[in-house]
Amino acid sequence: MTRNRTLAAAALVATLALTTAACGGSKGGGTSSEASASSKGGFNAAVDKVLNASDKKGGTLNLWSSTDVDSLDPGRAYYASVWNYERFYARTLLAFDGKPGKEGLKLVPDLAAAQPEIAADGKTYTFKLKKGLKFEDGSPITTKDIKYGIERIFAQDVVAGGPTYLINSLDQGQNYKGPYTDSDPNKLGLKTVETPDDTTIVFHLAAPDSSFPFLLAMGSASPVPQKLDTGAKYGDKPVSSGPYKFKTVEPGKNYELVRNENWDPASDPFRKALPDVVKLTITTNADDMDARQLDGTADLDWAQTGLSQAAQAKVLTDPALKANTDDPYNGFIRFISIVPKVAPFDNIHCRKAVMYAADTTALQTARGGSVAGSTFGSMLPPNILGSDDYDPFELTKGKPNLDKAKAELKECGKPDGFTTTIAVRGNKAKEVNSAVALQTALKAINVTVNVDQYDGKLLASVAGSPDTVHSKGYGLIVAGWGADYPNGAGYMQPLMDGRFITKTGNSNYPETNDPAINALFDKAAAEKDPAKAAEIYKQINHTVVDSAVWLPIVADKALNYRNPRLTNVFVNDAFGEVDFQALGVSDGK
Repeated sequence: MTRNRTLAAAALVATLALTTAACGGSKGGGTSSEASASSKGGFNAAVDKVLNASDKKGGTLNLWSSTDVDSLDPGRAYYASVWNYERFYARTLLAFDGKPGKEGLKLVPDLAAAQPEIAADGKTYTFKLKKGLKFEDGSPITTKDIKYGIERIFAQDVVAGGPTYLINSLDQGQNYKGPYTDSDPNKLGLKTVETPDDTTIVFHLAAPDSSFPFLLAMGSASPVPQKLDTGAKYGDKPVSSGPYKFKTVEPGKNYELVRNENWDPASDPFRKALPDVVKLTITTNADDMDARQLDGTADLDWAQTGLSQAAQAKVLTDPALKANTDDPYNGFIRFISIVPKVAPFDNIHCRKAVMYAADTTALQTARGGSVAGSTFGSMLPPNILGSDDYDPFELTKGKPNLDKAKAELKECGKPDGFTTTIAVRGNKAKEVNSAVALQTALKAINVTVNVDQYDGKLLASVAGSPDTVHSKGYGLIVAGWGADYPNGAGYMQPLMDGRFITKTGNSNYPETNDPAINALFDKAAAEKDPAKAAEIYKQINHTVVDSAVWLPIVADKALNYRNPRLTNVFVNDAFGEVDFQALGVSDGK
């Protein structure tokens, strides 16, 4: 999301529908009723309701971004906006419904004809496919294509960077390495997934896991035709199973989607597919992109991480412009990770010195002030069940505690301070500002921070590579995270479970690998009562926060501008973003 950036206040129920409050908490105006719609606009008018409802087809949707996609390969992508963007071209057995607010958290059949048949022991899921499903070349989509698509992510030497949950769920000791080295003549040798016929697929789990259906709604579970798979280059032009297909793919420049004539809208009731063309333009100039949004050249910021501070100031002081903005919580926590495997942070007291010396008001300002998010004390977002006001380092007070910081320096044997390096994506201005804010704050305790900026599209191979982190001496890493699926595990497990550490694409930046914490995640997964599971997630959160490896900057909000010509605009809590697939343009241009 990304990863998807959601809140779960209840576990998956028999209908796979979430029934409680969703991502964003109190986000302003409106209800989440499907029928609720508005055509008047206004601040937060697309939060929890549909703005400018319309079924008008035609025209071109113009998305712009100052950050390139990490990958178009559904097996490799991990940017939240790519997961949202995939709804144009990658279908899955189940998908998040195309509705505003918490209604968007419901899993509905997509390629599947119905919800799965689940065995009494909770360990076997059986799906039947809809009839007449086709790829963009007209070939039928079968369950073997879905199994093959899932198998690809097991080949982490080829298809790296995306979520690996399905590997953890389905390998079960087989040590399967993916289809590229598969000795099975059909390259379908993963034993825990069966395809008895072209319309039936059966998943066998080692233990009950109420989160499993969420994994099947990720792009990594979308079908891939084996004959058209190009391995690591598949993202150059993925084969569409959705309403649009790629006409142009120019990394770092632009991407163009056009209608997929082999998509059957009758099989896909929630996707609107209104524009004739969807363009995504990549620019290196974020200020230019903001200007284009305000002058109507760009319809929406594809990344939806918020306007720049200069553009925010302009918009918030102009009622007419402000009426075209939304500022929902997006389910992210922005943070700075402290890496224990890089000295001197192998000593917890050196880590605590950073925590106490951090100026969280300055860090919040670096993100854009209160409009960009609230100071926060722990690592479970405020709108996920199990979150509380735990704040052992008093971060929400908004000012450093230099006396405690200096005392911790003495305890770690560095009373005169030390030098470290902070890694930050150079094309993320707010992250660079955050790095500089921490650099400034730590000067007060004689800790020197060197800021190392890298190309953000290399996140998986730089900050996401433990070997690179160690070799470059990155003691601090600026990043952010939103839930991959809507419960405590969806947010915390990739960050805190040692079994999720990978050589590239790693998100557990501190490399936490505590068997007790790993076991707590398993205990929560097997817990059917969401309130009891939430208590386990709360325990995990407190334990990890106490280890001083995460410095939360803010619980994130994002002030985004929307072109007034856009129709069917709403924030889907499954992504914490405007749902791309629903958008249309009122002028047909």
